[in-house]
Amino acid sequence: MRLGIVNQETWDFLHELHAHLAAVHGTSVFEPPAPPRAPFMRERIARYQMDRALRAFLRQNDVVFFEWASGLLAQATRLPKTCAIVTRLHRYELYAWADRINWDVVDHVILVSEAKRRAFVARFPAHAGKTHVVPVGIPLARFPMVDRAFLGAIGTLCHLTPRKRVYDLILAFADLLKSVPALQLRVAGDVEPAYLDYYEALQRLVRQLGIEAHVRFDGAITEPSKWYPLIDIFVSHSYSEGLQVAPMEAMATGCHTLSHAWDGADELVPPECLYLSDAELVLKVEAFCNASPAERAEQRRRMRALAEDRFDSRKTCKRIGEIIGTCV
Repeated sequence: MRLGIVNQETWDFLHELHAHLAAVHGTSVFEPPAPPRAPFMRERIARYQMDRALRAFLRQNDVVFFEWASGLLAQATRLPKTCAIVTRLHRYELYAWADRINWDVVDHVILVSEAKRRAFVARFPAHAGKTHVVPVGIPLARFPMVDRAFLGAIGTLCHLTPRKRVYDLILAFADLLKSVPALQLRVAGDVEPAYLDYYEALQRLVRQLGIEAHVRFDGAITEPSKWYPLIDIFVSHSYSEGLQVAPMEAMATGCHTLSHAWDGADELVPPECLYLSDAELVLKVEAFCNASPAERAEQRRRMRALAEDRFDSRKTCKRIGEIIGTCV
């Protein structure tokens, strides 16, 4: 089988999958054409060149896997169908691109959570039969379980954008300090230029609350497996996710992981680790802090076991490979 891969966005979710597919089938990766040099009609020329490149790529493969259901998939689905098309829809594509894609020519749609599958089917009910739920996986060997003494540290790792609600997490943490005054909050993640004002607001809020001694901004993390052991509790405070990877990694290393009840979070953590209000978050953090060392160790083991059961990237790669294999 000739398998092509088109990736328009980040490779963060694709490395292990690409290695698996390349080992099983052999793959080619789509290379977009260089931008046109002409100073006039640049957009029209660029679209023509992309159409031509996509058309050739689709023709030379039996199956083409689009890692993101975004712009290149929308463009490809307006071309004559010459091969099977499989795509993975993570989250943002459902809101930014889904209405621009001709789903009639897509053979399989892989959603990262049952929540996202429900949202997709609600908007495109005629295509429910071609949907599959395959959670994003993590390479467990890169995130080993780490036993640790209790540090009294809460952490979150994410792109520092408003959707992640780190501002709100800092406010909740300030309330938490009233009952557990020795706690620390570590905020890690990169700052996108478009949201520099948000990052500045986070730092200003910490100063306004007078909790500078309790909050640390760790910046972009290049080796997250070394960062997770520095915290006891990982918190996902977002209002919308596909199926967030950082909590999976944290769970694998043994962090007690809590999540706001965004749609699909129940597929990430156990019910007792979900919260809706800040008051609930405070109670759950307090409970873990007040638990005995043996109870905390048992909770860490449960987190690791859950990551192994649900989020092993080897299972993800195998399942996606099986879906692709049904096309020929």
